[in-house]
Amino acid sequence: MRVAFLDDFHNAYEKTDGVAQLRQHADVCIFTEEIGVPSELGGFDAIVATRERTVFDREMLESLPDLKLLCQTGNHAYHIDMLAAEQLGIKVGKASGGFCGAAGELAIALMMSSMRRIPHCDAALKAGEWPTPMTPVLRGKTLGIVGLGNIGKFVAGICKAFGMEVVAWGGRLSDTAAAEVGVRRVDLDELVAISDVISVHATLSPATRSLIDARHFALMKPTAHIINTARGPIINEAAMIDALREKKIAGAGLDVFDTEPLPTDHPLRKLDNVVLTPHLGWPTDEMYAQFADASLEILLAYKSGAEFPEFSSTHS
Repeated sequence: MRVAFLDDFHNAYEKTDGVAQLRQHADVCIFTEEIGVPSELGGFDAIVATRERTVFDREMLESLPDLKLLCQTGNHAYHIDMLAAEQLGIKVGKASGGFCGAAGELAIALMMSSMRRIPHCDAALKAGEWPTPMTPVLRGKTLGIVGLGNIGKFVAGICKAFGMEVVAWGGRLSDTAAAEVGVRRVDLDELVAISDVISVHATLSPATRSLIDARHFALMKPTAHIINTARGPIINEAAMIDALREKKIAGAGLDVFDTEPLPTDHPLRKLDNVVLTPHLGWPTDEMYAQFADASLEILLAYKSGAEFPEFSSTHS
C-alpha cells in the first residue's frame, strides 16, 4: 500500500510513532509543501489529509483513479465532496485524533491577551513607550461558554480554577449535563448579557452559522470580550466588527475567520481592540502525533478488511 501524508508544513509527521509504525506496513511519502498538481498524487492508494489544507472537490477526486482511502484528520470534512467520494468508491476515514486541549489553551491565552492588553503593551514597549493601562482580571468574572463539548468543558475547568463563575449554552445541553461539569446552563440571550467573557466552542453547522449576531452583540456588556477558537462563521463577522468599532464591546480574541487566510485589507486587521492569531488552535506537537496514531489505526484496519470510523455523504 502506498500512502501519502499531505500538507505537513511543520515537518512534524516524520517524528511521530504513528508514521514510524506505518512504514513497517506501507510505502509512506510525506509532502511538506502544498502539492502543485493532482498528478503528484498518482499511484497512491491512500492519502492522509492534514485538516482542511487541501480541497478534495469532485474534479480533484476524479483525477486520482488509484485512490481508495482518504484518511481525514480532525472531526470535520467541510472541504471534501462526500457525495463524489461515495460515488467514486473512495472511503473517507475519520482520524479525529481524539481530544486535544490545544484550542482550549489558546482560548485562555486569547482571553488574557485581550483583557490584559498584552499584544498592545508589547508593541508599545518595543516602540520605546511605557504604557500602564488598568486592565480587568479573570478572577471573579463570569465566563459564558457557547458549546459545552470536550473543549468547552476543558476551558470551563481551567477558568473555574481562576475563580470565574461559568455558565454555558448548547443546542442539546441539559441542566444535568451542565451540572456534571459544575456549570450552570442558561439560554443564549442570558449568556451573552451576563458574561464578561464569551468563549465560542460550538461546532459549525447550518444551525450555528451566524449563531451570534447583531442582536446578541446589542445585549452584551460594553466591558465584554468575545473569544473564538472554533469556526469563524459561528459569529456574524460584520456584526462583530460593528460592535468592536463602535466600542459596544471591549474586545475580541480571534483565531478563526470567515475567510482564511485573512485578507490583507480585512477590517479586523485595523482594529486596536482585537487580538488575532492565524488559526493556531490545532497545529501542535500533540495534535500531529494524535493524527498520525489515528491514521495508522484506520490504514491498518482498511488493509486488513476491518471496520473503521468513516465520514459519510450526509456527515461532514
